[in-house]
Amino acid sequence: MDKQNAQMNAPHPGTNLPAGYPPPYPPAAFQGEINHSFSPRVGDYYSKAGHPGYLGPQAAYPGTQAGYSGPQPGYSVPPPGYSGAGPVGFPVQHQPVYNQPGGPAVVPWMPAPPVPPNCPPGLEYLSQIDQILIHQQIEILEVITSFETNNKYEIKNSLGQRIYFATEDTDCCTRNCLGASRPFTLRILDNMGQEVITLERPLRCVSCCCPCCLQEIEIQAPPGVPVGYVIQNWHPCLPKFTVQNERREDVLKITGPCLVCSCCADIDFEIKSLDEENVVGKISKQWTGLVREAFTDADNFGIQFPLDLDVKMKAVMLGACFLIGHILKDDM
Repeated sequence: MDKQNAQMNAPHPGTNLPAGYPPPYPPAAFQGEINHSFSPRVGDYYSKAGHPGYLGPQAAYPGTQAGYSGPQPGYSVPPPGYSGAGPVGFPVQHQPVYNQPGGPAVVPWMPAPPVPPNCPPGLEYLSQIDQILIHQQIEILEVITSFETNNKYEIKNSLGQRIYFATEDTDCCTRNCLGASRPFTLRILDNMGQEVITLERPLRCVSCCCPCCLQEIEIQAPPGVPVGYVIQNWHPCLPKFTVQNERREDVLKITGPCLVCSCCADIDFEIKSLDEENVVGKISKQWTGLVREAFTDADNFGIQFPLDLDVKMKAVMLGACFLIGHILKDDM
């Protein structure tokens, strides 16, 4: 026993460690091959100065990698499942995604909320928001050649998180011969690429002098199952629309301004109650700047509605926004 204590108290050969200080690494016979590609992280998590059991940096210790002083005595091993610094229980998969320097722009998706009762699949994202932003993508080919392409849109919440992605499905001849007056099918996809909403706009008259065949759009969620309609009402001066449910019962009214000029200002369409006494929301075509307005037809829209509005009616508001957007393009 005395011989063992003497060996422990003797200075270790080849080191500057004082007597009684155990070597931080096992003997060379048990070390095996050193993995130089390993980059320790845990040493950066705790402050080295003042840490219990830390005796300061050791000089001229053989075999250590540059800048690494080895594990310190008294350092507690992180528990199993430890995923780094951060709030306990925070869902890492739902962290916002930021752009890397020099990398492509990445838009984060909105985390999937709980599905409320009687909610069509895919519409649960609308249950927890009261505002929607719609950004149309700029098509370079369309800007250069004026060749009308299928429109694409990003649909986001007020935090800038993407809720859906919308793409038009219309043939080339219809797009370029009828322009903004064309009938179209718009498919709205979720973050899994599943089509959750379909918008169907038939060919209708665009003249206010013909009140018998005005604009209309049908909203389906899921595809093939109508959840509502938006019908244009005839008026000599104002753009007016009626929002209907799946049974074609009137639910809300939408009224726009007499002049739809968007020069340096937004164009607001008010969402009103059936008696048109109360304003419950609005659909706004946002001014995007002189250059973009002059050289492209890519529009940005915002939709505001009550938070407790039925998710089916929120989906119908999406359809109303796209219908109004095409009518504005045709008028301007």
